[in-house]
Amino acid sequence: MRHSSRQAPQKAMISQQKYATDQKKGPAKRRPGQGLTRVLSLSGSEALFLCQCLLVVATVRLGLTLFSYNRVRGMVTRLNARQCASMGELRLVAWGVAAAARLVPRATCLTQALSGQYILARQGNASKIRIGIERGTGEQLKAHAWLVSDNHVVLGGSVDGFAHLVDHGSR
Repeated sequence: MRHSSRQAPQKAMISQQKYATDQKKGPAKRRPGQGLTRVLSLSGSEALFLCQCLLVVATVRLGLTLFSYNRVRGMVTRLNARQCASMGELRLVAWGVAAAARLVPRATCLTQALSGQYILARQGNASKIRIGIERGTGEQLKAHAWLVSDNHVVLGGSVDGFAHLVDHGSR
């Protein structure tokens, strides 16, 4: 009897948890000026880094519009980068590029990966761009790009579900 009395509250809790997760709300609505408030709350060095990231992302996006990927990649990777970045540097680059990419139209995963690689290379940190295609896509080919540094994915999310095609590293 004691065993069944312990299970009753757990079943009730499980059903409540399922109910809470089943009621998914849409994306949170952003209030006007919320992004501006965040930017204004940054320290001077963070705001300067974000401006640098915005300039790089916009330049890379324009470069990919006007030139071929290989030409833009050649410009990005001409810097000699040999050392490994710290986790703090990787997080900062990931934050800066992702935040800047939200402000640049059509800043795709490739734009972000190239931008992050350039910023890391300017700091002397080696990285590579990994390009892959989604497995089992059927008729439509879906490609994705990641920025990887020392086996850490910096930008682009998880590589699960993608077949690895090629890596383009720093020179």
